[in-house]
Amino acid sequence: MKKGKIALTGLAILVLILVVANILLLIGNQSLQVSVSERQQYIAETIQLETLNRQVIAVLAEMALKTNDGQLKELLAGIGINLSPAPAQAPASKAPGSK
Repeated sequence: MKKGKIALTGLAILVLILVVANILLLIGNQSLQVSVSERQQYIAETIQLETLNRQVIAVLAEMALKTNDGQLKELLAGIGINLSPAPAQAPASKAPGSK
């Protein structure tokens, strides 16, 4: 009878330890899930802002070329945007029969 009580007490302690370990793992997983969720939101927002950023740079580059604004060209060059005007079109060929 004593051996049975000792065995049952040992199993109860083991179950209690496992329950505590399970609770600790659950709390750890929840904090990791919150962290991952925040990172996913940051990445999604960054992707949206990247599209907007490209559009703003394209408009600024177009404006710098149209107005020949030196300061704007320097600003864009400072962030790695190389502005070279559109290549000149090839001269029109002469009409047939003219020299």
